[in-house]
Amino acid sequence: MPHYGYETVEENKIFFREAGDPSNPAIVLLHGFPHSSHQYRDLITLLADDFYLIAPDYPGFGASDYPSRDEYTYTFDNIADTVDTFLEQKGVDEYSLFIQDYGAPVGLRIATEHPERVQAIITQNGNVYEEGLNEGAWAPIMQLWEEGRGQNAELEATIAKNVFSLEGLRWQYTHGTRNPDAILPDNWILDHQRLSRPGQHEVQLDLFYDYRNNVAKYPEWQAYLREEQPPVLVVWGKNDAFFPAPGAEAFKRDVKDLDFNLLDTGHFALEEDAELISGKVRAFFAARNID
Repeated sequence: MPHYGYETVEENKIFFREAGDPSNPAIVLLHGFPHSSHQYRDLITLLADDFYLIAPDYPGFGASDYPSRDEYTYTFDNIADTVDTFLEQKGVDEYSLFIQDYGAPVGLRIATEHPERVQAIITQNGNVYEEGLNEGAWAPIMQLWEEGRGQNAELEATIAKNVFSLEGLRWQYTHGTRNPDAILPDNWILDHQRLSRPGQHEVQLDLFYDYRNNVAKYPEWQAYLREEQPPVLVVWGKNDAFFPAPGAEAFKRDVKDLDFNLLDTGHFALEEDAELISGKVRAFFAARNID
């Protein structure tokens, strides 16, 4: 059964979910926006018999500490450094990365820093290609990149209203799914509660603005894939409004050992297809004798 704990990293308590025998192959589960390690609750249970799984919450997310913007600079560089230090303190020094949404820029920063530690990558709508950005869905954030943080109050208020509202959050989980009514409402209710904390909108807008630096790093991350050639399992919700299927297809350019799967679901594919994805993970590891 999963268990839970905290690891203090540079004065911030990082919450994590953990399951399985540490002597088994390790999978580090890196969550996306706007959620937390909660998104991996089912996958952890499904894989714990044969794998060691660990899923941290980033600072300001989930049950981890939420330092103020004066105490912690909310950038993907800093979050990746925090997660990297967390793994080192936990003694997790050889692992595969499961990346989704924000998990991609966090995980690829760690992978390029420590390529010798990464055994494989599992990407569930974890994008590293420009064609994987739906310009329509990203248009307001791209406008934010152009105008700068704090330069257009109306734009930032519109983003906050559309993205951080309870209805906007519900849409992110249900859009593109086969059965929207079956998606667990706890997901967006928990997210809305956390995003309603004082200062959270500013923190999340900081990260939206900083996302431009992830796009700038795409060539570096693609070079990592070509040069290091980690095995990659793609389990991609093809109906994702933010990271559409071309982002999945693009991995074919750079990765030789690729297990490619498009799933008929949305951005949070694990909400509908956790059992299917867990089976893909087992088969992927077994075929490559990753231990």
